[in-house]
Amino acid sequence: MKWLLTLLLGAVLGVVGTVLWLGRDVPPKTAGPAITPAPATQPAAPPAAAPAPQQAAGVPLPAKDLPEVQAPAPVNPAATSFDIDVKPAIGPLLVPVAGVSARELTDTFSQPRGTERQHQALDIPAPKGTPVLAAADGKIVKMFTSKPGGLTVYQFDPSEKYAYYYAHLDSYAPELKEGTSYRRGQMIGYVGVTGNSDPNAPHLHFAIFELGAEKKWWEGTPVNPYPYLAGGAK
Repeated sequence: MKWLLTLLLGAVLGVVGTVLWLGRDVPPKTAGPAITPAPATQPAAPPAAAPAPQQAAGVPLPAKDLPEVQAPAPVNPAATSFDIDVKPAIGPLLVPVAGVSARELTDTFSQPRGTERQHQALDIPAPKGTPVLAAADGKIVKMFTSKPGGLTVYQFDPSEKYAYYYAHLDSYAPELKEGTSYRRGQMIGYVGVTGNSDPNAPHLHFAIFELGAEKKWWEGTPVNPYPYLAGGAK
């Protein structure tokens, strides 16, 4: 009987020990660190430019910070050898003789004529009968025959500030009339030897003059035509 009690006591103690072992405190498992996906790589922003220092009022800039100033172009004396305040309003003129280029012209404006005067015009040699053309737009104001100039034409520019003078003509263009406006390049006559001209040297005597307030077609301030013809047709 004694051994039976011992067996029952051992069974009871075993059950109690098992219960106590199962009810013991077990520390919870520690969670690992959370893994966060890496963000997409962004290009590095360029460093901001440092703001330009402000110049204090009244303090001059250093020489190295001064703006560059271009020196004015030198004046070409040859380009101002004539009176730049007296010039045709239209600008470069057409050589008024057909077939003659600007390279063939000679400046005869200041050549002496006798002992008392200068030529004050341009002589353009060409065979007799060569067409004479209007050097610029303008109105025909006078068709006149004179002893020195022979058969002549006076043409005013559109502003009526300047007159173009064509002399020693052999004849006029068939439709030429006073009061008619002609365009640059239209024929107004033919080269000749009329007036005070060498019969063996036909040429066009071409002059420009600035008109006075009264717009007298026969007088004015002479202007050298050469710079304007030489800069016109080639």
